[in-house]
Amino acid sequence: MDRELLIELGLEELPASWLPTLTQQLSETLRKALHDHQLPNTESIEVHATPRRLAACVPALTDRQEDRDETLTGPPVSAAFGPDGMPTPAALGFAKKNGVEFAALTQVETAKGRYLTFEKKTRGRATVDVLPDVLTQVLRTLPFPKQMHWDAELHDGRGELVFGRPVRWLLFLYGGRVVPYTISRTSLAASVRVQDVTSGAVTYGHRVLASSGRAGRAIKVRGFDEYKKKLAEHFVFLSRIERKDRIIRELDGQARKLGGRMLLHQSAQAEALLEEVPDLVEYPGVVAGAFAAEFLSLPAEVLTTTLIHHQHFFPVVGQEGRLLPAFLAVTNTQGTNTKGIAENAERVVTARLRDARFFWASDRKVGLAARLPRLETLTFHKKLGSYRAKADRIAALAAWIASDVFGQSAEVAAQAEEAGRLAKADLATDMVREFTELQGVMGGIYARESGAPEAVWKAIYHHYQPVSVEATANQGIGHLGAGAVTWAAVSLADKLDTIAGLFHAGERPTGSRDPFGLRRAAHGVLRILLDLEPLTGLTVRPTLDSLIKRAVKGYGDGSDDHVMSEAAWTDLTAFLRERLEYVLVARGADRRNARAVLASGTTRPVRDLEANVQALPDVASSESFRQLATLFKRVRNIAKDGSADAGDAERGALVEPAELALLAEIETRGPVIDRAVATGSGYREAYQEAAKFEPAVAKCFTDVFVMAEDPALRQARLQLMKRLERLILQLGDISEIVAAE
Repeated sequence: MDRELLIELGLEELPASWLPTLTQQLSETLRKALHDHQLPNTESIEVHATPRRLAACVPALTDRQEDRDETLTGPPVSAAFGPDGMPTPAALGFAKKNGVEFAALTQVETAKGRYLTFEKKTRGRATVDVLPDVLTQVLRTLPFPKQMHWDAELHDGRGELVFGRPVRWLLFLYGGRVVPYTISRTSLAASVRVQDVTSGAVTYGHRVLASSGRAGRAIKVRGFDEYKKKLAEHFVFLSRIERKDRIIRELDGQARKLGGRMLLHQSAQAEALLEEVPDLVEYPGVVAGAFAAEFLSLPAEVLTTTLIHHQHFFPVVGQEGRLLPAFLAVTNTQGTNTKGIAENAERVVTARLRDARFFWASDRKVGLAARLPRLETLTFHKKLGSYRAKADRIAALAAWIASDVFGQSAEVAAQAEEAGRLAKADLATDMVREFTELQGVMGGIYARESGAPEAVWKAIYHHYQPVSVEATANQGIGHLGAGAVTWAAVSLADKLDTIAGLFHAGERPTGSRDPFGLRRAAHGVLRILLDLEPLTGLTVRPTLDSLIKRAVKGYGDGSDDHVMSEAAWTDLTAFLRERLEYVLVARGADRRNARAVLASGTTRPVRDLEANVQALPDVASSESFRQLATLFKRVRNIAKDGSADAGDAERGALVEPAELALLAEIETRGPVIDRAVATGSGYREAYQEAAKFEPAVAKCFTDVFVMAEDPALRQARLQLMKRLERLILQLGDISEIVAAE
C-alpha cells in the first residue's frame, strides 16, 4: 500500500541566492536516497523552499521494500573439494559467511568455469524502518554553497553533521504518522537551551506574525494538504510562485496609487531583484516610500543602483519612463505599520542619496584625465603592475584594433585610444569607491558631463559589456550609436589585456574557481567578434589568434613579441578554444559539430567558425557525409605518414584509376571549399561538395594499397591523402561528428 511521505526541515534563515538551487537539489537528493534504499518512486516529488524551511512531499511511497533474490558466487568447484571429496576450508568459509550449511550451496556453470553459489533471498524491510536511513543520506549529501558547524551529530558512525544552517525543527511523517528521528547535539553544546532536534508532527508559521513565545506556536499537521493549508493560515506562502505573484500584484497596485509604474523590464537590476525577493520573505507585503525630488538631479544610474542594489527597493517611473521620487519595498510582514516601515526606509534612502549627491558634486570638480596618476596607487595584479599601466595598454591596443583590425580612420583610432586610456579612471572617484557596481558607467557619465564626444563617453560607459554570449542579449549596448566602433575596440582591448596578462602571471581558471572572471572576459570577447556586424555595422572578420597575440605583446618591452612562456601560451590557447566551443554550443550548436569545426583552432575568423558550424547540420545527417566522416578517420591516420609540407600529388606517379579519380575530384571540388574558407560564406555548398568525395574515397581505399613497396608511388599516394586531409580540415575535422558512434 502506498502512503504519503512529508519531510520539512525548519532552519535558520537561508540566503536567498541558495533557494532556487536547493529546491532542485533536495528533489534529486531525496529521489536518489529512496532509490539507494530500494524504495522506488515513480511519481514526482513536490519540493518547496522558503527562507526558514525546506519541504518535500512524495505523494505515494510503497510501504515496504521489494523482496530481493541474489546469487552470491563463491570459490570455483575445483577449489571447493579436496582429493577426498570433502569440502575445503574455502567452501566451508563461504557457507559460514552466508549463514547456511554447506549442503545449501549449489553449483553453477559460468563462462569462467563451474562455481559454488548461494541463492540468497532477502525480505524487504518496512518503509517506516528504512526512512531514517533515507533522511540520514539526505542530510549528509544535500549540497550547500557553504556549510557550517553547529554542534550536531548523527548516529550513523560518521559523527558531526555539518549543514547549510542549523536545523531548528523536523517534521517527518509517513502515512500521517511520525517517523522517529533525532539529530543529537554534542555533549559540549547540550544544555537546557540547546537540545536535540527530534522529529514530530508539528511545524511553525511566520516568525513574527504567528509567534507566541520564543519558539512560536507549534502547528500540528497530518498530511501535505493540511500542512499547506495551515501554513497559509499562519502567514506562510509555501509556494514560491504564489509569493512572486503576490509581490507583482502588490507592486503594480502600489505603483498605480503613486501615479506611475514599477521599473522592471527597462532594468536588468530590477528584473534580478524581482527574482530574488520571493526567496527573502514568507508572507510578502509591499510598502511605498518617497524621497526628496531634488535627488532626481542625480544620474538615473545612481538612483536605481542605490534603491535596487543597496536597499532592495523597486524604483517607480512615470508614464514617460522617467524616475519618480518614490520607491516600493517588499516586506515580510502584514501591513499593520506601513507608515513606520516607510519612514524608516525613507531615512535610509535619503542618507544614501545625500552621500551620492556629495560624491557627484565633488567628483566633477576633477576631470577623468586628471585622475590617471591616482591609478598608480591601484594594483591590477601584483605581477602586472597598476591600473595606470593597464590603462596605457588598453589605449594602445584599442587604437590598434580600431585602425588595423577594424580599418577605421585616424580620428576614430584616436577616440578609441582616448576612451581606452580613461576607461579605468573612475576607479579613482569617490562615487565608484562607494558604489562599486557603477564602475565604467560613472566614467562614461563623467566623460559625457565634461563634454567628451559620444564615441568616447559611450565607449567608456559600456566597456565592461557584454557579459552574456547569447546574440539576443543586448545588456544595454543596443543604443551605442556613434560610439559603437570605439566601444567594440575598447571593450575588446580591456578584456584581451586582462586574459593575456593574467595567463602571463600564471592565473588560470580551474574547475569552478575563476576569481578574476577570465571566462566572463573571454565570453565578452567572443560575443563581440561573433556579433560584430549587428553591433557595430562592421563587416571585418578578425581572428582571435591575432588579437590575443597583440594583447600579449603589450606586456613586453617592445624588443620581443614572445613575452609569454610556452606553457602559458599553450594553456591560453587551450582555454580560448574551450571557451569558443562553450559559446558555440550555448548559441545552439551541437557539441560534436563545434569540436569538428574548431579543429583548426583559433586561427580562423570567429564569425566564420560560427557560420561554418551553423551550416554543418544541413549536411551532417546525410548518409554520404557520415560515411565520408567515418572514412576521414582512416584518411587522417594514413596522412600522418605524409610530408607536412607535401605539395600536389604528381599525376604521373599515380597509376590506379581509383586514385586518379580521387585526384580529379579534389581538383574539381577543392575550389568551392577554398572559396568558402577565404570569404567566410558558402559553407553549406562547401560541405555539400565535400560529401561528394565519399564514393571516390571509398573506391580508392577498396582498390588501392597506399603503402606500396615502390617509394615514389607510396610517396605520391601519401601526398594524395595529405592533400585530401588538408582540404577537408579547412572545414573541420569531420570525423568528430561520428566520434561517439
